[in-house]
Amino acid sequence: MAVVGACAPERARFARETARRTGRMLVSAQRVGASPEPVAEAMSLLPWCSRPQGAVVEFPECTDVTEVIGASAAADSGVVLTGVLCVVDAAHLLADLHREDCVIHPALPHTRPRHTARALLSVMCVEFASAVVLVNWEPLTTPELSTVLALVNHLGPRARLRLHHGERDPWLREIAASATRYDVTQERSGWVTLLNREHDPYMTDPRVTALHYENVRPLHPGRLARLLDRRIESGEFGTVVRSAGFCRLATRSHVIARWNHVGRMICLSPLASDAHVAEGEELLALGQDLGIIGLDLDVPALREALDDAALTDEELAAGPGAWAAFEDPFPVWPTLSDRSG
Repeated sequence: MAVVGACAPERARFARETARRTGRMLVSAQRVGASPEPVAEAMSLLPWCSRPQGAVVEFPECTDVTEVIGASAAADSGVVLTGVLCVVDAAHLLADLHREDCVIHPALPHTRPRHTARALLSVMCVEFASAVVLVNWEPLTTPELSTVLALVNHLGPRARLRLHHGERDPWLREIAASATRYDVTQERSGWVTLLNREHDPYMTDPRVTALHYENVRPLHPGRLARLLDRRIESGEFGTVVRSAGFCRLATRSHVIARWNHVGRMICLSPLASDAHVAEGEELLALGQDLGIIGLDLDVPALREALDDAALTDEELAAGPGAWAAFEDPFPVWPTLSDRSG
């Protein structure tokens, strides 16, 4: 069982409590974090666990939770992951998701350290959790708590939500007893369920909205950059907390890009080239296919603004030769062959 979360003191405290109350061995974040590869370190330690109940592993904040899931699901891992418990500081959730700094991942000798946006790691912990445990929720008003619960449930609709009450929590052993093996094919993220038209959160709040945005036309990169920098980031349409999915830039129209946004961080990165799609295979997307989750969203205005960033009829008719001359302020992408190498 993995314990993850952005706030180290609360995460460590909850991991100790979980291990003690479920009779499991505790592997602390301090222990695995001493290695430049915390996930690999945990996988090497766990086969030595002598407790029949298993172990609780607390992972440091630099950990990508998808690496934990992938490593445990590997055929030769010898480790069974039965739960990901994400500890969320309820009073600081929005601040955590709007952080602009990066986590520096430990590096092996003679290699460069990797940098990952702290907000992205935080939101992924929520999205891939089997249970989200809210701590420090008591100072929130009832409306504030309702909004936080609904937002968490929209981000991770497959996760169970629990308010932490310390020693009075009867659900901790229940979660441990009812745990099932994690599978890499499980689709837990709210944005993925939006794209699959399976998004059905059980917690709602008037302030929290989720929408599925589609548009087959490529995006004009200059207009998109201005929309992101001047209008979405300023909160003109409300607070877009999370958006993710697929898109195409007109200047790079042969490539499907991954759209990955949380808070004030956005990254567009190449996923697949149309030239490499085998006969009979489906494209990931024709144009934009985005799941968007936010607070106080003006959905019609946001949809219209995204539509305006796509090519007009005249631009579309001009063809890729004309598109190549469009303003494109986004960073140059490595070629897909470079990435695979």
